[in-house]
Amino acid sequence: MSKNPVIAVVGSGPIGSAYARTILESHPTARVIMLEAGPQLTDIPGESVRNIPDPAAKAQARKISQGPQAGAFRESLGIPASAVVEGMFTARMGTHLIDFGGEGSGHAPTFPAAAASTNVGGMGAHWTCAIPRPAGSELVPFIPADEWDELIVTAESLLHAQSAAFADSPIGGAIRSLLAEAFPEREPSTLPVAGDPQPDGSMRWAGADAVLGPLIEAGTDEALRFELRDLTLVRRVEHEGGRVSGVTVEDLRTHETSFIAADAVVVAADAFRSPQLLWASGIRPRALGRYLTEHPVVICTVAVDAERMQRFATEADLDAELERRSANPTDPVAAVNRIPFSEPDHPFSLQVMYAEVPPFQLDPANPLAGNRWGYINMGYGMRKQPRFEDGVRFDDSEPDYRGFPNMTIEYELTPAELEEIERGTELLARAGGALGEFVAQPRLLPPGSSLHYQGTMRMGETDDGTSVADPWSRVWGFENLVVGGNALIPTATTMNPTLMSVAIAARGARELAAAL
Repeated sequence: MSKNPVIAVVGSGPIGSAYARTILESHPTARVIMLEAGPQLTDIPGESVRNIPDPAAKAQARKISQGPQAGAFRESLGIPASAVVEGMFTARMGTHLIDFGGEGSGHAPTFPAAAASTNVGGMGAHWTCAIPRPAGSELVPFIPADEWDELIVTAESLLHAQSAAFADSPIGGAIRSLLAEAFPEREPSTLPVAGDPQPDGSMRWAGADAVLGPLIEAGTDEALRFELRDLTLVRRVEHEGGRVSGVTVEDLRTHETSFIAADAVVVAADAFRSPQLLWASGIRPRALGRYLTEHPVVICTVAVDAERMQRFATEADLDAELERRSANPTDPVAAVNRIPFSEPDHPFSLQVMYAEVPPFQLDPANPLAGNRWGYINMGYGMRKQPRFEDGVRFDDSEPDYRGFPNMTIEYELTPAELEEIERGTELLARAGGALGEFVAQPRLLPPGSSLHYQGTMRMGETDDGTSVADPWSRVWGFENLVVGGNALIPTATTMNPTLMSVAIAARGARELAAAL
């Protein structure tokens, strides 16, 4: 390795940011070049768009994250101005469907809600910031328990974890009390989130900016050794004989290509485009793209019942809540609660999000429209067991809209998942019925809706063909090629995976820094 090693990080989300920060804080002379195919949305690189106070500016930031339909950046992102792109309704604003309906889109016949973001900060610019800890069978079995505990604490620090967000809200407390009555065998609690409480009672939500920390603070040593290039598409990871030498990139503003030499490469895009890049680079382990899992999600929306809430909270409490919320009207979430995963009797994660308005437009004539006590959008996340049959395959003969081997996602819910979905639906109806009247009945979202895609570059203990990376996130057979993200998670999980993935990234980054 050189005295001043250069590390190329592909992807600017929380995982790539964790690699960049950990390496630069661990190695005194290393340099990191972070490469992102999408545009920078905010003045602070990687900031959550939820923090943008102006509604029009927030909508624009989300729009230009949407890849093939990304407004002024449309042509630079690879779609001709004349192309008609349809079917862009997605699970979350700021994302674009993999199968977006235009020429060069992917194929996801059984995974129709599969979506991605293309922007600095990745999905970290748009996520809900939920960071519950994994437990039990969700944990990676070959990482020692004491080390795992320390990695989780490190990840929580990087993400600015708050274990009691909105805990002082009487409205949130009333919701927990009603859930405790409905589930006496469970312990409802606040949902850990990533962000910083503000003096006015609002939250400044964490994005990749929180993880980057000193790397984007003017004048720090780390900032002097860090470079972020947006609208820079990595075309190929160059390698020979089990070592990578750097990456070939395309400047999406000028369409010029160039080579960036690197002592190590970290690929941390997402669970579809990371394996796609490896495939396009001729790096094709048997398990690449396979073992796709996500969280089947059953959701509902409830208009909160005033009489039930008033057993635990007063009208004055509600008035105070509404006054506090008025300070930040563009961010409607006012309290977040949960019933966590617990084996064997509750292999689910329930999330309960309280807001003043429902997540969709209600007909003004609906008797539940304008409910003074607000609404709850809640969902049960469930497990998808890893199977080789589920995954994404790549077609060298068919280019996607950027000229990469196109994707086809193959996915099926088995009887094991369908049984848990049925149980989870029953429990969700029980939870909703305890809190108020249904505005939207419990229903299973289309596959891919969770956006929690895992397993397609899974880590393993041995190189037996069932994994892509070793326990330190290095691609099998390579000394200096590391992968990161939710795609490494090898287990069936129910909780939001970002915290777990940042913990895995911290482990991989420390190992890489030591090798450098």
